[in-house]
Amino acid sequence: MSTVADPRASRSIAAPIVVLVLGAVVLTAVVLFVVTFNGPPPKDPPRGIASIAYAMRTGRQPGDPGPPLRIYTADRPPVSLGRERPDADAARRLAAALNVPAQDVVALIFRTPPGIPSAFIGGFAFGWRTPAGWRIVEGRPGPRFSNWHSRTLVAMLITIALLAIPAWWIALAISRPLRRLADAADQARAGAARPVFPARGPAEVRALTTAVADMHDRLARHAEQRTAMLAAIAHDMGTPLSRLAFWIEQLPEEARNRAVADIDEMRAMISDTLGFARDEAGERDASLVELGSLLDSVVEDMSVGGAAVSLSPGSRAVVRGDPRALRRMLTNLIGNAIRYGGAARVNWTTEETTATIRIEDDGPGIDPAQAERLFDPFVRGDPSRNRATGGTGLGLAIARAIVARHEGQVSLANRDSGGAIATVNLPLALGR
Repeated sequence: MSTVADPRASRSIAAPIVVLVLGAVVLTAVVLFVVTFNGPPPKDPPRGIASIAYAMRTGRQPGDPGPPLRIYTADRPPVSLGRERPDADAARRLAAALNVPAQDVVALIFRTPPGIPSAFIGGFAFGWRTPAGWRIVEGRPGPRFSNWHSRTLVAMLITIALLAIPAWWIALAISRPLRRLADAADQARAGAARPVFPARGPAEVRALTTAVADMHDRLARHAEQRTAMLAAIAHDMGTPLSRLAFWIEQLPEEARNRAVADIDEMRAMISDTLGFARDEAGERDASLVELGSLLDSVVEDMSVGGAAVSLSPGSRAVVRGDPRALRRMLTNLIGNAIRYGGAARVNWTTEETTATIRIEDDGPGIDPAQAERLFDPFVRGDPSRNRATGGTGLGLAIARAIVARHEGQVSLANRDSGGAIATVNLPLALGR
């Protein structure tokens, strides 16, 4: 029996999370301080009319601070690049500074600084018509993504990377034992060996593991007690049934035949209940079983008894399990197909790690909404109380209990061409 470590023997996950949060806040604050301290370079002041007039007259860059200007001569006035608009007032002020007629000057302005109508920022273009052509002075907006923006982005990415490493480590410290716990809980079932619960992880995860392990033990004991009670009741009912069988021999023939049929039905129900109790208790003799030979034996025995069942051969498949329990499971599923479909067709295939058995019939099929419920104990596909048509309601429950104990899966569905199909998936034995 596996053990679960004392949750007090490990540290709480709260401390690393608090350290991570505080570290993230501190590191982010430091990065923001550094970025702010080394903030963006000061922007160039806007250009005034005097600077633009100087560039117009001399063709050189003005000496006062401001964004660099593009100065060139063209045979036509400047045109807007999309955002600049004609500004007649700016054109008149530049013409006055140049002492030329206003009709010889063109101004295209994007925007001006608030409260300084005589200065210009962003995009602007001025043109002056001279005898040699149009002298144009342009000022274009600077790049939106500067070196400072690049450094800021790199600093943010580095911060995220530094914080992602401990965050990922803490996430794994929580998720790994929880995933192992989920796998162990998924393997827990009545009659199966106690799963190996994870013994490592944070204190909170260990406490959860201990609680789940204790719950599993309680449920296992409850299932064992219930199974023992069912077996005891079913066994003890055999004695009064034998006495009843003796007394009914004195009844008239017609009444005696009816009573004998009822007693036979009760004995069959007791036998099924005992079988279900044994399968839930997990009584098994694990060994290597050649699936094709087992299916051939089951089909042959049922055919000799008059059942309409056929088998299509498949590739060699070896599974590990209890051959008697697997035989009972196959007999129940094939018998269910014969009872409701009149005949059964059996085949099997293998994949990398799984053997798949399919049992088909040509009956009326099943209600898809009731497919899972049919595997519950004492649930009948036919509501009739007649054993010839409805059975005891334990055949599919016994089959699922056996398949689950062998770490497989069983399901019922409807075939596209009509009828039902039972599918059993069993893990292949490794190293066969």
